[in-house]
Amino acid sequence: MKRVVTIITVIAMIFNLTACGSKAEQRFESSFLELFDTVTTIVGYAPDEKTFTEYSQMIYDRLEEYHQLYDIYHDYEGVNNIKTINDNAGIRPVKVDQKIIDLLEFSIQADQLTNDNVNIAFGSVLSIWHDYRTIGIDDPLSAELPPTEELQEMAKHTDISNVKIDKEASTVYLEDPLMKLDVGAIAKGYATEMTANYIIEQGFINGMISVGGNVRTIGTKFDDAGSKIPWSVGIQNPDQDSTQPTVHILQLEDMSLVTSGVYERYYTVDGKRYHHIIDPETLMPSELFQSVSIVCKDSGMADALSTSIFNMTLEEGKELIESLEDTEAFWILKDGTYEYSTGFETYIRK
Repeated sequence: MKRVVTIITVIAMIFNLTACGSKAEQRFESSFLELFDTVTTIVGYAPDEKTFTEYSQMIYDRLEEYHQLYDIYHDYEGVNNIKTINDNAGIRPVKVDQKIIDLLEFSIQADQLTNDNVNIAFGSVLSIWHDYRTIGIDDPLSAELPPTEELQEMAKHTDISNVKIDKEASTVYLEDPLMKLDVGAIAKGYATEMTANYIIEQGFINGMISVGGNVRTIGTKFDDAGSKIPWSVGIQNPDQDSTQPTVHILQLEDMSLVTSGVYERYYTVDGKRYHHIIDPETLMPSELFQSVSIVCKDSGMADALSTSIFNMTLEEGKELIESLEDTEAFWILKDGTYEYSTGFETYIRK
């Protein structure tokens, strides 16, 4: 049964002046919960509620397709997804949708760019952490750390060169039978970017899509007088005890913001929190920062960079960010102090 997203609010009426005269546009908002295990929120402008509902439904349908294709935990009838590839590691190539091949190729390029700090073939290690974290959350008294020996053994099965993509046959094959793909550091941002590009082609030219905090702005919003102004997007405060929910409000137009932080998914062992961002060298949660935020045009790249920069030293991360065009970063260090790339502060709302 096709799910129809619910329109939550009609926020404002604005007027766009066009070459053909004035055109009334209303601001709407919708949200849904099911996809990528998070809340998706859509804010944008349309001439009427019916049109916005149609845009929201198209966004939902496209994100649902990506969600099923990139899922590593669940099977879907008639769908070969990332889980299907993992289930057939060392057995046979799996024929997949082009959207999977596109993601894998994008991810391999991102891994090369970040010096192997966002390796989608790292799933055998991440799955161990996932299992121990799940047990620790469900039963805190039983919370334990994964054995070092087990992590080290699984780390032997993370060579990304063993991911074989046959574009002509549209297949993916994991040569190592103990290898697992995990696209969690990239898939949500990549799906957000691809969906944004799609909905722009359908005529949705002023809006914002947030998939669990992976934010992609499209065009602008409008003030009360109908003038174009950037979208305002907050960076979450990693200090959950603080009365200040955000540390900065950014002004963004046709840009993406993605933040990775220690507050997202974690469990506690002997009074210490262990989050979900695992350093590929130590095989333990990285302890350099509280959060890393990336601003760039492409939401998929922002997602990949936010994780990889989290695992780099501040100096390494700054060097990489400064080498990339139209890309900025913001670090919150363990002691709560801030660090910025050269141009990041230009986006902060004064």
